[in-house]
Amino acid sequence: MSTLFWLLAVIGGALALGYTRTSLKTATMAAAGLCLAYWVLGDGGFLWNLILLIPVGILIMLNQNDWRKTRLSTPALSMMRTALPEMSSTERTALDAGTVGWDGDLFSGNPDWNKLLGAPKPSLSAEEQAFLDGPVEEACAMIDEWQITHELADLPEELWTFLKEKKFFAMIIPKAYNGLEFSAQAHSAVIAKLTGRSTVVSSTVAVPNSLGPGELLMHYGTEEQKNYYLPRLAVGEEIPCFGLTSPRAGSDATSISDTGIVCKGTFEGEEVLGLRLNWDKRYITLAPVATVIGLAFRMYDPDNLIGDTEDLGITCALIPATLPGVTSGRRHFPLNVPFQNGPTQGDNVFVPLSYIIGGQDMAGQGWRMLVECLTVGRSISLPSTAVGGAKSALAVTGAYSRIRRQFNLPVGKFEGVQELIARIAGLTYAMDGAVKYTCGEIDRGEKPGVPSAILKYHCTEFARQIANDAMDIHGGKGICLGPSNYLGRGYQAVPISITVEGANIMTRSLIIFGQGAIRCHPYMLNLMEACNDDSLEALNTFDKNLFGMIGNSYANATRSFVLAMTSSRFTPVPVDGPTKHYYQQINRYSSAYALAADACMMSLQGSLKKREMLSGRLGDILSCLYFASCVLKKFEDEGRRSEDLPVVDWAIRHFMYTAQEQLHGVIRNLPNRSLALALRVMVFPRGRMYSAPSDSLDREVAELMIRDSGARDKLVDGVFLTPLENNIPGRIDQLMRKADGYEALEKKLRTAIKNDQIADGAPPSIVHAAVAANVFTELEAETYLAFDSEIQFLVAVDDFSTEELMAGQGARSQRMRTDTAA
Repeated sequence: MSTLFWLLAVIGGALALGYTRTSLKTATMAAAGLCLAYWVLGDGGFLWNLILLIPVGILIMLNQNDWRKTRLSTPALSMMRTALPEMSSTERTALDAGTVGWDGDLFSGNPDWNKLLGAPKPSLSAEEQAFLDGPVEEACAMIDEWQITHELADLPEELWTFLKEKKFFAMIIPKAYNGLEFSAQAHSAVIAKLTGRSTVVSSTVAVPNSLGPGELLMHYGTEEQKNYYLPRLAVGEEIPCFGLTSPRAGSDATSISDTGIVCKGTFEGEEVLGLRLNWDKRYITLAPVATVIGLAFRMYDPDNLIGDTEDLGITCALIPATLPGVTSGRRHFPLNVPFQNGPTQGDNVFVPLSYIIGGQDMAGQGWRMLVECLTVGRSISLPSTAVGGAKSALAVTGAYSRIRRQFNLPVGKFEGVQELIARIAGLTYAMDGAVKYTCGEIDRGEKPGVPSAILKYHCTEFARQIANDAMDIHGGKGICLGPSNYLGRGYQAVPISITVEGANIMTRSLIIFGQGAIRCHPYMLNLMEACNDDSLEALNTFDKNLFGMIGNSYANATRSFVLAMTSSRFTPVPVDGPTKHYYQQINRYSSAYALAADACMMSLQGSLKKREMLSGRLGDILSCLYFASCVLKKFEDEGRRSEDLPVVDWAIRHFMYTAQEQLHGVIRNLPNRSLALALRVMVFPRGRMYSAPSDSLDREVAELMIRDSGARDKLVDGVFLTPLENNIPGRIDQLMRKADGYEALEKKLRTAIKNDQIADGAPPSIVHAAVAANVFTELEAETYLAFDSEIQFLVAVDDFSTEELMAGQGARSQRMRTDTAA
């Protein structure tokens, strides 16, 4: 047999062994068998025999555990211990706080689609659906956003009362404590629907149901604390806030300078052992109206009154806002969106140790408590707010684009507008799918640490993009504030969500890949633990995981190459039909991503932590794969509706193209250029083949969104579109559904003008002329004028006198008064 045949056999065998993830022992036997076959059947000389024998010998030696550990793993362990930065206790706590799910499959390079598709479809209980159809609808009908944001700078009293009576602040509180005990799906749906009407209302409802006293009490509180506070929180008798951020500690929350000193003091007439607290917090939502403050502070015991440790660490306590020394009530004014947010200070506030959440035993456990609870809350509140805002923007922008005409055409017929509408629709579909899937995981008991960061960053960024696109399409209608403006306040509020619960720059650059690389990687966490372990077992653990990681990297390299060369056409997936190839493409990019991640971690080691641009790109790739997977999951859960396929196609193409470009960016910026070249060969042997959504796809998606279609109705489900007098988006949506009749009449007018039957002009004169010329019947004229009148009313903007716009003379900040006095 020819040398070429044997060369191809060796290359094919090496690829096949890696692609199938064959074990080291099996690979050794296969290589030895091929070598033996060549000796018997081949026609090469001694040199070729020697060349084939070398890799077989290496594989045989790698199977010798003692030799491998002594010669390879021991020096590798020493080198890695030197190169890796020591994992801090706070980093360790953050990693332990979450669980690994589909994100781990994507990181492995070999996702198990049955795991994703086998997850239950998102659903609500009858009680939860009734709450959405009843109290939530009523609350939406009560909301007057202009009154809230401009006239009162607060919710009206009757709305506050309604929210308390209907237990909007008790969605996460168990029924045993008079709460609603809703699922994460229901919690998300409520927040999303309220957001479409008012970000002030949705944030007011979201905070008590997210990270704060209620959730901390449920997980860590003493029975006495639960029995006292939870029923009162459920009915709004207590309004909670949670104080974490300080002037000196923003994103670096562990560096808070607020203190609690263990000492003896007098409380309610008795001398007790307690805490002397001093704090200065800012950006605290609900702080101005809160009756109980959840407080994070660093606890010290300098006199060793409760043990022999002086710095006990971050601790959480519940502080009644009425205690002497507590200052609150003043407000921040974040971008003209007046939700209740402000500072709170404490000056020598004394409380008993029993005020620590969970009692004295939980002293110093605050950071663990916070990160464990933040994982769940971060998956729901802000992502659901983004979804609600996106759905509302899609509903009203699509409808507005149909009824608003320029150059005798609906503006939604212009390609520049269609491009933006398609992007709004595609991103909204993806966000909705990702949030619903992740909420389902929470309802099944998971704590999705990495997905929560993915959702927080990308959903709020997508919301920013959608707000910009919607504003561009609306033009002057969007920028002129007033009672008839339904976009302005949401547009102003978008940057707020970018900054809270972990600033987006930090979330993308440090958290998504930073935690994912350790938590989701099948071997990295075990390797790091072995490096920090001084026991004899550390070498065994390190050896097992080091060679597991090398084998996994080799498998992903071969899979990346084979899948790229074959366009992933032959990789098995559990789905047939129009979306099959998308599953196969995700398989390919999952392998390529895992390979690139391993290459970056192995070559850069500890310095990768400082390569935030590389880390950000790697995080983007994982995020794109997660969103694309959730798009496919949503499509399956909703019955593979053919009318949704254009939106699904747009979303998948967008995310896969973005993943491709970010992967290219990783390779281009990898410092080790030889390794980068090898990566390029394995990942892009045929170049970058994926393209962004086409113009024709943009047009197809946009057309679905500007008319009464099943795809549109399904996507904007959950938006408050009841056509009430004060709900202009609902009225615009209703008008859009009647647009076919109006456009037929408009066509008759244009034809009559073209045929010189009537002169061009504006209603009502042109309509009267059409009746006189027998172009319109009286009924058609009446229908046209009514429709046109409604259009003109709905697209109108507000105007004010100068006096109406003047702010009060007292609107100077505390800082201004202090500076002036100084």
